[in-house]
Amino acid sequence: MTSPKLPLLVLSCALPLAACAATPEALKPYPAASSGYNRHVIELPAQADEAEHKVELIAGKTLEVDCNTQRLGGQWQEKTVEGWGYSYYELGQVGPAMSTLMACPDNSRKQAFVPVGGEPLLVRYNSKLPLVIYAPADVQVRYRIWSAAANSNPAPRQ
Repeated sequence: MTSPKLPLLVLSCALPLAACAATPEALKPYPAASSGYNRHVIELPAQADEAEHKVELIAGKTLEVDCNTQRLGGQWQEKTVEGWGYSYYELGQVGPAMSTLMACPDNSRKQAFVPVGGEPLLVRYNSKLPLVIYAPADVQVRYRIWSAAANSNPAPRQ
């Protein structure tokens, strides 16, 4: 005999996943991806105090690397949907990899995620709107959620 709680457990796990998918209606104001670009959409869960959170956007490619530090060239741009005022983010063409030039031991080559260099792009946390990103088709887009510490420290006077 199966437990009557099992279907409820499955349903309770599946519903939040279905709610994470952006509806076509929510994406209507945003432009379609240009040729050679993909549109990435992040739906953020609601937080008690969203002003205490930020989203870091990280773009890059998985490349074969050695022991050197690697970065890709590229520039983020914040754009606005005409007539709506909604922000979206676009990564221009990603340039070739830049690297330090240390001598590496033999067999140090491996596959690794190489991010687009420069300052990290921290954007406002807003669970009410999708976070829409346009990036070249061969680029991966990742993100991290940053949270403020619960308490602040006073700055010393000098």
